[in-house]
Amino acid sequence: MGANLQMDPLDFLNKEDLIRFFHCKKTEMSCMEEPNIFLHQLRDHNLVPEKLYKKVVKMRCKEKRKDGVYQILDWLEKERSDSVYLFWTCVFKDHILQKYPVLRLLRNSLMDGSFRVYENLPDPVGQTERENEPAQIKETTAKEKKKGTKRKKSAEETEEDEQPGPSCPSTPNLKKPAKKLMFSSPKKGDKGDIWTWALFKSHLPVTCGDKEGTLYRDKLARGGKCILSNRRWFTPASFENFAGKGRSKNWKLSIRCQKTPLQKLIKDGHLQSPLRKRRCVKESQQVLLPVSSSESSSPHSESSAEMEHSGEEVLEEQSEEEEEESEEDEAEAEDEAEEGETGPVDPSLFQTPSLPVRCGSVSGVLYKCRFASGSRSKSIRTEECWLTPEEFVKQELTLIDGHWKKDIRCHGKTLNYLLKKKILSVHSLLCICSLCSSNDQAQQDQDNDDECFICNTEGDLLCCDECPRAFHNQCHLPAVQDDSLGEKWVCTFCVLKANQSWWQPTQMTEEEALGSSISQYILHCQYLLLCMYKEDIEHVFTGDPTKTISGYSKVIPDPMWLDRVKTKLQNKQYKTLDQFVSDVRLIFRNCHNFNKGNDVFDKLGSRLEEVFEKEFQTIFDIH
Repeated sequence: MGANLQMDPLDFLNKEDLIRFFHCKKTEMSCMEEPNIFLHQLRDHNLVPEKLYKKVVKMRCKEKRKDGVYQILDWLEKERSDSVYLFWTCVFKDHILQKYPVLRLLRNSLMDGSFRVYENLPDPVGQTERENEPAQIKETTAKEKKKGTKRKKSAEETEEDEQPGPSCPSTPNLKKPAKKLMFSSPKKGDKGDIWTWALFKSHLPVTCGDKEGTLYRDKLARGGKCILSNRRWFTPASFENFAGKGRSKNWKLSIRCQKTPLQKLIKDGHLQSPLRKRRCVKESQQVLLPVSSSESSSPHSESSAEMEHSGEEVLEEQSEEEEEESEEDEAEAEDEAEEGETGPVDPSLFQTPSLPVRCGSVSGVLYKCRFASGSRSKSIRTEECWLTPEEFVKQELTLIDGHWKKDIRCHGKTLNYLLKKKILSVHSLLCICSLCSSNDQAQQDQDNDDECFICNTEGDLLCCDECPRAFHNQCHLPAVQDDSLGEKWVCTFCVLKANQSWWQPTQMTEEEALGSSISQYILHCQYLLLCMYKEDIEHVFTGDPTKTISGYSKVIPDPMWLDRVKTKLQNKQYKTLDQFVSDVRLIFRNCHNFNKGNDVFDKLGSRLEEVFEKEFQTIFDIH
């Protein structure tokens, strides 16, 4: 009776309550910051169309992403209203509530009953009611038309007019052809140079040679592709080449607005150069295009809105490849600024065949030799698998719309920086090597290491089907015969990991473990030997020391080495686990006794001993 059980608000609400609450809260939920985890949860519960899900999670613009989330929720209300209980159940999970405070507030609203304020909402406005608007509104509209004033529609009203209502038939929207910008004399309300007109607040008509285009001011300031010409996007330099003026290599002079070079407009503060993107704007900077009430009522603002709309239509038709190139251009601009701010780094950091890389909290190792086709080469190895740079970025779930060139870093530098400095190189598009091949077998071969996990050499390797490791047949324990292989092979590391809880369900003392029969722990012993072989990179403890070190048997009466322990284990000469462990520890004692005064080899033995004791304590769960 005294138990304090937390009530679930979904237990006492009916379907109609939940749908009505969902309907009123779609806008609030669509405004969540970083909604990707929220969308992942909906996708995992089959509550979002796959095509719409992929489209929204790729959006970089926050406003467009909010609209996309709203579209998903609106689709869910209209098409999957029967699943509203499932929706609230999955978004009220603890890990989702911790991420999004707005969902916690919504759940509290259901708990305390304050949600019922939405029960008395008016009925939705239908097409019939719109036709029967109050007479005085119509009269006001008529008066406004007589006066010749025209109010510019807000973005929300424009979207409402363009989108069909729930009770009206949908009519197809015909796209307006993009208007060709023409130079003309200033009309009423526009004085001075063309770049100060309200009509060209967001963009300017530009020419280079005989080519005409539209320069978008904000895109120029951010860097990358900012000029639209012939339904194609160009950077200033590529537009200069497109116009046949590439030899000048000075787009600020060759690209002009009404015969005035962009260099003058940038110098006078009418345009912001991409090189200034990281500098702070001075407080005394002149505001050349102030926003005023007259601007909204100007006839030019309406024309400007139409031109911006036509530009947006062309932008939407941009291919994914062009978008990726634009992102790469932005990454290059960021790297240029980064290099200028931080200065060069020590080149020796990048000379090794493999490089440590990070993306947020995710870490891995990038192998230069595998970086053949760039974004689609499986060149980054984590503990679990090989990944392409594109796949590696997606491992960081908190990163929204990450891009591999600018979000993966090595020693503080982006991969885009490493490409520019020739630290990384991409093969030619005509390359036919196995790393650049797109066939299934070549892609499958990249799932595993190119060297033996134990001896770090190449050759005929046996690949594990559960992890990225590969082995020579004789390097693995137990040794593998080709005729015993089936369709799928799993290495000792993966077998032990998968069955650890079954083999060792409870904790043990060291005495209990050592007293156990070795027959039930053969795999554990093989695992321990593999760990030591892996650690013994210089092969100091692998072979018989009496054959390689003169006078060894005179100092050490009972020599022991890894290959001998391996042979005794394979020949079933050990009866208890204690006999196996004693022989391994004898290797370390012999090393310390023989190498007194020789810190180099004594440290090698200490390091190997540390690895063994740590793994031994772990796999036997000794306390």
